Amino acid sequence: MNVLGVHHVAIGVKDVPEAIEFYGLLGLVPLPRPDFGFPGAWLQAGSQQVHLLETATVPPGAENHYAFQVHDLDEIVAHLSAHGVKARISGRVPGAGKQAFIKDPSGNVVELNQPDQ
Repeated sequence: MNVLGVHHVAIGVKDVPEAIEFYGLLGLVPLPRPDFGFPGAWLQAGSQQVHLLETATVPPGAENHYAFQVHDLDEIVAHLSAHGVKARISGRVPGAGKQAFIKDPSGNVVELNQPDQ
């Protein structure tokens, strides 16, 4: 028995359309989603997915986060900044590469990671 990889992560958001717009800035693409009887969306993120679930629950702290691998961290941070998204840049972390942290409109922490070559 093996785990083949991460298929998706599910993220609680306060406003699904607002979250779709935000994650669209990162290049995520909406997918068809069955009607589960509550608001949500499925987004394609490379070979994985992000599932958005509408909730009134306050998001967890920064210790609970997920990371998108990016090709050019500086380019994506500049793109997000042009759209009013602030990033906290951590610089180069040995063994992990360059990192930055952003928050989605619901306050979820998202890491952007450019691994060392």
